Amino acid sequence: MITQRQLFFNHVAQTSEMPMGLEIEKAEGIYLTDIYGKRYMDLISGISVSNVGHRHPKVISAIKNQVDKYMHLMVYGEYVQSPQVQLATLLTSLLPKNLNSAYFVNSGSEAIEGAMKLAKRHTGRTEIVYFNNAYHGSSQGSLSIMGNEEFKNAFRPLLPDTKQIRFNNSADLGEISERTACVVVETIQGEAGAIVPKDDFLKQLSKRCKETGTLLIADEIQSGFGRTGKLFAFEHYGFFPDIICMAKGMGGGMPIGAFVSSNEIMKSLTNNPILGHITTFGGHPVCCAASLAVLSVLLEENLMADVEAKEALFRKLLIHPKIKSINGKGLLLSLELESFEINKAIIDKCIENGVIVDWFLFNSNSMRIAPPLTITEEEIGFACNIILKSIREVC
Repeated sequence: MITQRQLFFNHVAQTSEMPMGLEIEKAEGIYLTDIYGKRYMDLISGISVSNVGHRHPKVISAIKNQVDKYMHLMVYGEYVQSPQVQLATLLTSLLPKNLNSAYFVNSGSEAIEGAMKLAKRHTGRTEIVYFNNAYHGSSQGSLSIMGNEEFKNAFRPLLPDTKQIRFNNSADLGEISERTACVVVETIQGEAGAIVPKDDFLKQLSKRCKETGTLLIADEIQSGFGRTGKLFAFEHYGFFPDIICMAKGMGGGMPIGAFVSSNEIMKSLTNNPILGHITTFGGHPVCCAASLAVLSVLLEENLMADVEAKEALFRKLLIHPKIKSINGKGLLLSLELESFEINKAIIDKCIENGVIVDWFLFNSNSMRIAPPLTITEEEIGFACNIILKSIREVC
């Protein structure tokens, strides 16, 4: 009889020649269990998605309650749907006053696409500025502002009138001009290896955008929903974006994203042309109900309060000659190792030893650590022991 693994390789489109291939039967909290009963600690949260853990009971309850009422009713923005309204109201209440209008989509890439369209429509300009080693998604528009040529070249031509400048390099900010519609920046560069902004770089960026009438778009897709110890990472760095993009940890495992701006800016999509941005499944009521539950869990269980201490514990325990540095903030960390070959061997050994870690798209010699925020200090200790044990076994 043909196995499920064989069917996977035969019929599920592959994105690499070496997929991880774990066959997971159940997930709960920070643990995954495969079809053989082996349990794995998930230190990557499905790439910063399961911030409140897998299958959080309040999220599951919200999903079930909404399914019992209704699912898809109508394309985005036409019906008054309670899950959308409640989520938008709570979400914008937690953001700066200028971020009071939310447009819900299905993913981070879609949030970026919508935000770029909004900026061009509102400003009447065409140029989009982005940063080296930036990752904003893989659709044509978001790929156009990806800061890595190796991943882009096979898909050209892409969007015209885009310009790349260097992250954490204030000298490049002069490239932003009166013809720039928007600058798209990850508050913390995720796939570059959790690179944090230096000094007051983001404040300087914000100042330059204001001087030129350019909209500043903060990509908080990976760094948002408590991962850095604040609801959004920009809160650490003293600047206020004109548009914020979010997804990943937003849905507790359900697909949802959003771009949020002011009512004034967002109204640009309502005329000339009407329906300036439309989506069928964006703001799906079940996903919105799940996201509302995620926000409630983050607030009620105070999950963000311990993130800084948990980061400190990882940094304290993960000391080894093979670890050159630990970068990142909160529970978005990267361990820099000597090479991709050593990193990959250690990652494979960690998984074999029951702890799932991964590498970064544009920083393959660094190991990704981004566990659910619910991880305990005892579990951090166990995970660090496994990582150090795996390093010793490989090196």
